[in-house]
Amino acid sequence: MKKHILITGATGMVGKKLIQTLHEKGHEINVLSRKKGNIKHAKIYLWDVYNDKIDPECIEGIDTVIHLAGENIAEQKWTKERKQRIIDSRVKSAQLIQKLIKDTNAPVKAFISASAVGYYGDCGDEILTETSSNGYGFLAECCKLWEESVDKGKSLGLRIVKFRIGVVLGSGEGALAALDKPIRYFAGAPLGSGRQWIPWVHVDDIVSMFAAAVDDPRINGAYNACAPFPVTNETLTKAVAKAVHRPVWPVHVPEKILEMILGKMSIIVLTSTNTSTQKLLDEGFIFKYTHLEDALTDIYKK
Repeated sequence: MKKHILITGATGMVGKKLIQTLHEKGHEINVLSRKKGNIKHAKIYLWDVYNDKIDPECIEGIDTVIHLAGENIAEQKWTKERKQRIIDSRVKSAQLIQKLIKDTNAPVKAFISASAVGYYGDCGDEILTETSSNGYGFLAECCKLWEESVDKGKSLGLRIVKFRIGVVLGSGEGALAALDKPIRYFAGAPLGSGRQWIPWVHVDDIVSMFAAAVDDPRINGAYNACAPFPVTNETLTKAVAKAVHRPVWPVHVPEKILEMILGKMSIIVLTSTNTSTQKLLDEGFIFKYTHLEDALTDIYKK
């Protein structure tokens, strides 16, 4: 059934691929953007989250919202101001859209949002399901506030879906590009202990999850949006090195060095999150890439 979908964060790695996939499925797409431009297969409407401005025409006829917007957590060091902006970009944006839905009585039925596995904090080897507790630290607090803002849509009668996304692997962008670069220059090494769990996922599978949530009303609530088999940081580093035909140093980058370079942001690469995706599997979702080696083979052949 054809849907009319409003997407935020459409210029990111996931957003760009998602627009193409939804278009191929016959859906009509509106995009909220901070600036004018052209996005193939979509109509662009402007908004300014930090000044509470949004073009009300963006919501006309919309039945589904996909909320991907949010400042890049790894783009700048975490000053107090930067951390607040990271939170506001997620929380205020959700609030702004939901207020517009309420004020215009728009026919929106579903609000499908990104979240992140950072919700759980650093949990070592503990297997984490969607019912596991919210963790501690900035990322966990950010994800908690993010999800709470999305959940307020329940009061509007919206079906709420929250995908707690892991490390998205795609060609030439995102986390893989950042990991790939030092390895290509023969400076690859596991970070910290190397034993921290990394819940990874191929970008094509993330796109398929969002597309499935558009079409299937049974998909509801929070989901760990990661491949079924997470790997350790050391395993990921070695797998990428093998894919690009480079060696890995037999030493680890100490946590203290990472803290000196990244500051508080070092927690991004040192956190251990051992997620279970059983809920997604129980819903009947079929992963295209369940094993890291297969995902990397696909990415690097492109």
